[in-house]
Amino acid sequence: MTPLCIDHQAGQPLVDQIVGQMIARIGDKSLRSGSRLPSIRGFAAEYRVSKFTVVEAYDRLVALGYVQSRRGAGFFVASRVEPSGRVELRERPLRRVVDSLWLLRQDAFTADNDMVKPGCGWLPADWMPEAELEKALRDLTRRPNARLTSYGEPFGYRPLRQQLCIRLAELEIDTQPDQIVLTTGAMQALDLIARYLVDEGDTVLVDDPGFFNVFANQKLNGARLLGVPRTPAGPDLQVLEQLLQEHKPKLFITNSVLHNPTGTSLNRATAFRILQLAEKYDLTIVEDDIYSDFQVGPGERLAALDQLNRVIYVGSFSKTLSANLRVGFIATSERRAQDLCDLKLLTALSSSEAAERVIHAMLIEGAYRKHMERVKSRLKQASDRALPRLESLGYTCWAQPSGGMFVFARLPWIEDTAPLAQRAVQSGVMLAPGSLFCPHGGATPWLRLNMAHMDDERVWRCLDQLGQGG
Repeated sequence: MTPLCIDHQAGQPLVDQIVGQMIARIGDKSLRSGSRLPSIRGFAAEYRVSKFTVVEAYDRLVALGYVQSRRGAGFFVASRVEPSGRVELRERPLRRVVDSLWLLRQDAFTADNDMVKPGCGWLPADWMPEAELEKALRDLTRRPNARLTSYGEPFGYRPLRQQLCIRLAELEIDTQPDQIVLTTGAMQALDLIARYLVDEGDTVLVDDPGFFNVFANQKLNGARLLGVPRTPAGPDLQVLEQLLQEHKPKLFITNSVLHNPTGTSLNRATAFRILQLAEKYDLTIVEDDIYSDFQVGPGERLAALDQLNRVIYVGSFSKTLSANLRVGFIATSERRAQDLCDLKLLTALSSSEAAERVIHAMLIEGAYRKHMERVKSRLKQASDRALPRLESLGYTCWAQPSGGMFVFARLPWIEDTAPLAQRAVQSGVMLAPGSLFCPHGGATPWLRLNMAHMDDERVWRCLDQLGQGG
C-alpha cells in the first residue's frame, strides 16, 4: 500500500485523515478488492498513532462498506457494489467528499477573522461593487411592484432572461428566453442537470484537474466519476475518446474558458474535435462558464459552435458580482429547459426574484460592465506582480494562465501539498492543495493560487517557508 500522509500537527483528527486517505486509495484502485490491510499493531507502529485510533478508523471503514473484518484473519478491502438503497446514498457520499469539505470548512468558519486566503475561489470583498448593489436593492424596495413576498416565476425573472439572451448573443450563442432557466447559483444548475440526466451508477466525465465542488456534487447524485486529463489547449482528446469508447458516459462537465484551477482556455481545434466525439458517441456536454466575464479578448465556447444541441451551458454571477445573491442560469434547448424548470419546481419551487431583479438592474444600468472592467484591470496588475515573484521563489506554473484569478503552481521538489496546506492554516494562510482538484484525490505537488489575494506579505512568507521546508 502506498504510504499515507498522516500529519500529527494538523487540525484534522487523525481518524478522519486515515479514513479519508484510505477511501481515496480504494477509490483510485491503489488498494484493490481483497487486499489485506496492515494489522492494527503494525499500522499504529508505522504511523506513530495509538492502536485505539487505528481501531476506530478501521471500524468506520467497515461501517461505510469499504473494508471487511474477517475473524482471526484481519481487515480486507471489500468487494464493493455501488449502493442501491437510499440510506447508503445519504451516508457514503459525505465520506467521499471529505477533502472538499475540508476546504469549504476553512472558508465557512474563517470568514470574519484575519486569515488570508490565496486558496479561495472568489474576489476580495473590497473589489466588489457594494455601493452599486446597495443602490439596486434600495431602488427595488421602493418600487410598488417589488414582489418581495411572492414566489418568483418558475423559469426565473423574464427581463433578466431576456437580457441574458443579449449577452449570450455577444458570445455567438443564439437563445430565446424560454431556453434559459434561472437558478440559485451555478451549483444548483449543475445539481439540476445531474438529477435530470444521471442515474445512480452512471459514468460522468470531469476535467482532471477540475473544480472540487463539481466532483462532490456529482458523487452525491450517485455518479461514477472519471477524469479527463487537462492540457493547456483543453481536454486530452486521445484519453477522452478512449473513455467514451470504454465507458459510454452520460455527461462530460468541463470549463472551456479560464479553466479552474489552471487558468487556461480551450482552443478552436480542440473544441471542434470534442463536438465531433460528442456526436459520434452520443455524449451530452455541460459547459461550465462561470468565469466568462473575467475573459479578456476572444475565447472558444462549445455552446457557440454547437448552438445548444449537445451542449448545456451554465453561467453565474456569484464569482463576479455577489456570492450572497446566488444567481446562476442554464441555457439549453427549449425541451430540456422546460424539463429542468419542472425539476426546479419540484426541488426548490423557485429561485429568488428579488436577487434576479437586482442583477438585472446592475446589467441594464451599466454598473456591471464598469465593475468588470475594473476587475479585469486589477487582476492583470495582480498577475503581473505575482507570477514573477512566484518564479523567483522556485515555483513553476502548470501552464501560463490566459487571464482570470487562478494559477496552478508547484515547487519541483515537493510531491504532496496537502500537508503543507494543513500547516499553512496554523500560520493564518489558507491554501488550496492540488489533491482537491483531482477527481479521485491522492497526493499531488500542485497548489491553486488566487492572484487577487496575493498582495498580503503573509502569503509570500508562507510560500517562501514552504519552499525552504518550513
